[in-house]
Amino acid sequence: MSAIVGTISEVSEITTGIAAAVEQQGAATQEIARNVQAAAERTGELDGKVREAAEDTRDQASNLRGAADDLTENAVSLRDRVDAFVAKMRREGEAA
Repeated sequence: MSAIVGTISEVSEITTGIAAAVEQQGAATQEIARNVQAAAERTGELDGKVREAAEDTRDQASNLRGAADDLTENAVSLRDRVDAFVAKMRREGEAA
């Protein structure tokens, strides 16, 4: 009978150890799940910031392209005016 009591006591100790390990494993799993959730949230926030930065960059590039186009038009207009002025001065110089 004492052997049975000893075996039952031993099984009880093992069961208690297993229960504690399962509880620790559950706590670790919950912590991992919280960390994964937090990482996912931060990734979502970062994704939003990256998208916003990309949109801002696109807008700024578009603005820069518009300014470059305006500058090109002004340069062409200035060149045409200078060419016309030089031609006029030559004509007046030849006429004099």
